[in-house]
Amino acid sequence: MYDKILVSLDRSPIAQSVFETALYLGKNCHSQLNFLHVLSQETTETPLSFAPYSFTYDTEIIKELQHQWEKYKQESIEMLQYWTNQAKDQGLKAEFNQIYGHPGTVICQQAQEWGANLIVMGRRGHSTVSELLLGSVSSYVIHRSHCAVHLVQF
Repeated sequence: MYDKILVSLDRSPIAQSVFETALYLGKNCHSQLNFLHVLSQETTETPLSFAPYSFTYDTEIIKELQHQWEKYKQESIEMLQYWTNQAKDQGLKAEFNQIYGHPGTVICQQAQEWGANLIVMGRRGHSTVSELLLGSVSSYVIHRSHCAVHLVQF
């Protein structure tokens, strides 16, 4: 039924549930899995979302933010490698990608380019007001994806 499943993972508490759901679906459908992490300043997990804003630039602050960003990227790659190895240990074909950009756009583009039949991702369950103000990645993907979307509720 689903031979290619794109799994959108972030570093939020729901990521483990998203992974387990994708693994379950992948095993039952004999699917290939593609784990995707989108690097974005818009997500709450990134060190840049807490970056101080000022009218002057302090080179030490910039160096520290660059260091934190590089550490975040590397830790995210290690997370993807861990989950990819877990899937392979379960007998599934699995790969991963980490791409910079707007999460909703990147997820839809990757799913299309890779030929995914299903996208598995988390949904944090923001209130209607915060969803209107902040936007919702899951809502964006549901309305713009070329394939089915399976949401895991937080």
